[in-house]
Amino acid sequence: MIGEYEIKESGRAKRLSLSVHPDGLVTVTKPLRMSVKAAERFVATYESWILAAQEAFRRKAERQKKRGIEQIQLPRPRKGSKAYKEARDTARALVTERLRYFNTQYGYPYGSISIRDQKTRWGSCSAAGNLSFNYRLIYLPPVLQDYIVVHELCHTREHNHSPAFWAHVARALPDHASLRKELRTRYSA
Repeated sequence: MIGEYEIKESGRAKRLSLSVHPDGLVTVTKPLRMSVKAAERFVATYESWILAAQEAFRRKAERQKKRGIEQIQLPRPRKGSKAYKEARDTARALVTERLRYFNTQYGYPYGSISIRDQKTRWGSCSAAGNLSFNYRLIYLPPVLQDYIVVHELCHTREHNHSPAFWAHVARALPDHASLRKELRTRYSA
C-alpha cells in the first residue's frame, strides 16, 4: 500500500501525471476540470509501479548509507506558498549574480534566465542559449551552486558533454568531476 500522496491541480496540465520523489513522496498532478476521484483511480491503477519506484529509492538510499554516503533531503516548499516564492526569488538573484561573476571569465552570450521547479534536473540550456535553473539549488552548498551555474553557462558554447565541454568547465572549476559526483550521490533535484 502506498500510503499518503499529494494531489496538485494545474491549469497547464492536459492529463494526469505522477511523480515519485527520492524521499518516497508521491505527487499526482491533475487538470483543473478533472475530479479528485479520477486522480485517486489513476493512483490505484499505478500502485505497483509507485511501490516499485519507492522501493528502488529506498534500496538506493540503503546502498549509499552502507558506503557511508548520506543522501541529503533538501526542502521542498509547497508550490505557491510564501516560502516557495521567496526561494524562487532568492534563486533568481543568486543565479544572476553568479552568472555575471563567471561570465567575466568566459564571455559567453546567453539568452533568458528562468527559475523553475524542475523535478529531475538542476539546470538546462536550450539550443537558443536560454538558461533554466531549479530553484532548489539555493539549498545546496555554494560550491555546488557554482558548479551548476558554470555547467549550464558552458552549455551555451558546447551543447553536449564532450571533452571540449568539460575543458570549458575546468577553466573555472578544475575539480568539476568530484563536484559532479557529490551532487549526483548526495542530492537529488
